[in-house]
Parts: sequence; structure tokens; C-alpha cells
Amino acid sequence: MFKGFYNLTSGMVTQQQHLNVVGNNLVNVSTAGFKGSRYTATTFDDVMYARVGNEEKIYTEIGRQSYIRANSEIYVDYSQGVPEPTNIPLDFAIVGDGFFAVQQEGGDIVYTRAGSFSLDDEGYLCFPGAGRVLDVNGQPILLETDKITADEQGVITINNGGNYLGQLGVYVFPDNGELEHLGEGFFTGQGAQVADNPNLLWKYVERSNVELIKQMTDMITCQRALQSCASVTKMYDEVMGHAASDIGRM
Repeated sequence: MFKGFYNLTSGMVTQQQHLNVVGNNLVNVSTAGFKGSRYTATTFDDVMYARVGNEEKIYTEIGRQSYIRANSEIYVDYSQGVPEPTNIPLDFAIVGDGFFAVQQEGGDIVYTRAGSFSLDDEGYLCFPGAGRVLDVNGQPILLETDKITADEQGVITINNGGNYLGQLGVYVFPDNGELEHLGEGFFTGQGAQVADNPNLLWKYVERSNVELIKQMTDMITCQRALQSCASVTKMYDEVMGHAASDIGRM
């Protein structure tokens, strides 16, 4: 009799998890280079229902049902965001596949699509609050000035191409689906290789690929489903209360 609670509880948990993913997408809708996530759920193994009680103890299967749904996986959507012009000399946007590499203070390397860079105290190209941006050789890029020019390959020069300062590294992975999402648009993974023919836009940043209207629609749908599950759970509890008290006296 209590199996309904399994279905109702799993519905509430599923919708809450979905709301968490949608909320994170909405918070980062204006974050440069952010990649939205999609929530998927799955059911536990089915339970077999059978008719029992005959004298021969012959069980007849009458159907299957799964009591509960649970979080399956959260997928990251790596589709291209819209490049947006900023006219800021240290902004870069990747067109196509690839990530910028950022070396943190401890030496760990994280990857991001966000190209809103600046200069640190020593004149190195950096991602504020994260670390220094790496070149095609895996080394930090020393600029010492933002009076630069850059081409589609990420080659950075000054004096109208007269002095070479470095080439911005664009790194690709065999399978982006294997990357671990660290939050705030950062990823980590193994097997990074320098892209052969990177395509960069200078003085641009890639906007988040989150579709605001779709996320708002998903949020409303999840909220209504969650409220419905909560209301039905209360009704189901009252029904079970009557079954235990009134029918029990009979």
C-alpha cells in the first residue's frame, strides 16, 4: 500500500535536482564562455508483479513497475555560444572546438572557454582569480602591456606585428564528454592536445550558450511538478491515515 510514497518521493527529489541544474544555468546566463548543463533521470530496476494465492502456488506475472526514479547523469552542452564584440584588447573568443588552458598557483591546469583575460602584477596574461593563461608550448605568456594585436591563430604581437610576444594556446580533447565540470565555466581532464588550426576572434568573448527562455520554461515546469508531488503526497498521507484508523476498526 505504501509504494505510492516511493513514486511521489522520487518525483520530488527528481524535480528538485532538475531545479538545481536549471538554477545554475540561469545564474550563469551572462557568464562568458559558460556551457549549460542538462539533467537526466533514470529508473531503478523494474519490480515484477505476480498474482499469488492459488492452491498450486503457480505465480502468474501481471506486469512490471519501477518504484523510484533517480539522478542518472548531468550532461554539459558544449555547443558554440554567440561571439560578442567587446573592443577590449585582452579578450578572445574561440570559434569551434577547444579550450584555453589556465595554470593555477599550485600548478594544476584547468580549461575554460571564457576569454576575458587581464594582466597580473608581473605582466603575464591571466584569468582573474584563476591563474596564468598558457601558450601553445604550455608556458605562461608574458605581455607586460595590453597594447597588442592578435590574429586568428592567436599570435600576439606589438608595434603592428613587429615584435612577437607569444601564441595563445587552444587545447582540444578526444572526447569533451569525459571532462569534469568544476563549475563557473572551468573543466579538467586528460589528453589535452594543442589544436592544429585554431580559430580565434580578437576583442571578442563567447557568450553563454544557455537559452534563457528555455531555462525559464523548464524552471516553471519543474516547480509545478514539484508542487503537484507535494500536494498529492499530503493527500496520500491522509488516505493512508484513514486506512489505518477507520478500516482497521472494521
